[in-house]
Amino acid sequence: MMVLTIDQRGSRKGSDKVQALLEDLRSVRTVRPFQRTAGDEIQAVLDDPAIALGIALHLANSGSWSVGIGVGPVSTPLPAETRAGSGEAFILARTAVESAKKNSANICLKARPEHYIAAERIDASLQLVSLIERRRSAAAAEAGALLASGLTQREAGESLGISQQAVSLRLSNGLWHEAERMKAWIVTDLGELSS
Repeated sequence: MMVLTIDQRGSRKGSDKVQALLEDLRSVRTVRPFQRTAGDEIQAVLDDPAIALGIALHLANSGSWSVGIGVGPVSTPLPAETRAGSGEAFILARTAVESAKKNSANICLKARPEHYIAAERIDASLQLVSLIERRRSAAAAEAGALLASGLTQREAGESLGISQQAVSLRLSNGLWHEAERMKAWIVTDLGELSS
């Protein structure tokens, strides 16, 4: 099982963004829903690695959130309220979010000691992908988003009013293909780790 603990960065200096985030995440498929746990923090229990990765990277890349992913067992039966949950995944997510607050990628994954090597590999990959995506130019991100929506490079070029070669150059400069390959491996590895 995976627990995401998400903490608002710089909340003491700005407005509370938690309620708006909870609204945005309401339709996400979870085992237990995103809920405010304390102050400017939310948590959810998930079992889908692709969903967990997508949310974690999106929020970490925004620069507004620190994201911890804890992978491990949870106490069952799970209570209806996420904030009432317990178990190793919850503890690991707490440790991970504290580490995420201290790294430049704003994201961290922790797992049980017997999975240390796999967890370290996934964590390093997560941080690298986050930093690549965060430093990507707006033009490269826009081209990548069009490809992610199912368009071909030619169609993306037509949509953007540029050539297919220009789209290819934007994707290359933004390391889009490399990051997408790494994310696919992270999903696979995370699925194995959480099963």
